[in-house]
Amino acid sequence: MYTQSLDQAPVGTDTNNAIDIHQDAAKQAAFDAVIDADGKIEAQDWMPAAYRKTLVRQISQHAHSEVVGMLPEGNWISRAPSLKRKAILLAKVQDEAGHGLYLYSAAETLGTGRDELLDALHSGRAKYSSIFNYPTLSWADVGVIGWLVDGAAIMNQVPLCRCSYGPYARAMIRVCKEESFHQRQGFDALLAMMQGTEAQRAMVQESVNRWWWPVLMMFGPPDADSPNSAQGMRWGIKRISNDDLRQKFIDATVAQAETLGVTLPDPDLTWNEATGHYDFGTINWQEFQDVLAGKGPCNTERLATRVKAHQDGQWVRDAAAAYARKQAAKQQRQAA
Repeated sequence: MYTQSLDQAPVGTDTNNAIDIHQDAAKQAAFDAVIDADGKIEAQDWMPAAYRKTLVRQISQHAHSEVVGMLPEGNWISRAPSLKRKAILLAKVQDEAGHGLYLYSAAETLGTGRDELLDALHSGRAKYSSIFNYPTLSWADVGVIGWLVDGAAIMNQVPLCRCSYGPYARAMIRVCKEESFHQRQGFDALLAMMQGTEAQRAMVQESVNRWWWPVLMMFGPPDADSPNSAQGMRWGIKRISNDDLRQKFIDATVAQAETLGVTLPDPDLTWNEATGHYDFGTINWQEFQDVLAGKGPCNTERLATRVKAHQDGQWVRDAAAAYARKQAAKQQRQAA
């Protein structure tokens, strides 16, 4: 708690505290100058504690989403309809694991250990994208995740390539390139199904009906209900608001749906000549809050699966650590 007494040096002490305050003010001014110039903050640079905390929260939640996001589609690897589709899906799930690793590494540059990040996920303290708490009930869901979920992710993530924090921005360049491939892969899978039987077309439409509204929730709550957005944009961490990103996604997706031949499940979806955008219906934000609170269809299942996978892989981490110790000891003997 701050009081006026902190502005004065205590009796019988030096003025180092006052010097520190002036130094921090100078560092803050230098930080602000970089942000105002649309520059990059690097890991070794001074940064405000709140900026660091915001980055750790955002990057770690992004990493958790990539890792947990492997689960809904991984469930269909053994049931893919062809060897070609299985190979594509295997490659995609592997990409998501790599994205998680990039992002955990970016978070570690902020001084937070990976064990700490994973413990927050496995204990339920950390969040991940709400979309991954919905079930994949048919093969069409794999295509819809690629088309809609990854399409929404790209809309969210491309602006992050210009994030003010350098390690995060650079990691996102590769992530976005791979996510763009995933989106095209999903669209291609759906297009093949829509050119198939009536049952296949019905499967795609049913999947789109289930996923459309949860996908729109991926962009986060309305700007008026998103207290951290303004500061994130001031710092250059976030570049475009939730509502603007959601609108851009809808505007881009309508034409894609027409090409596929599917109907987006929103009777209020209409083109507005005055605004140059599509108007759309009301999103069920109570559902969004319920899923974030752990009450989604698959919250418990997803977290339990992730914890089990981590526990089952302990022997691999132990073996890697033992090998590293052995190599370090060998190098010490050779140097002696």
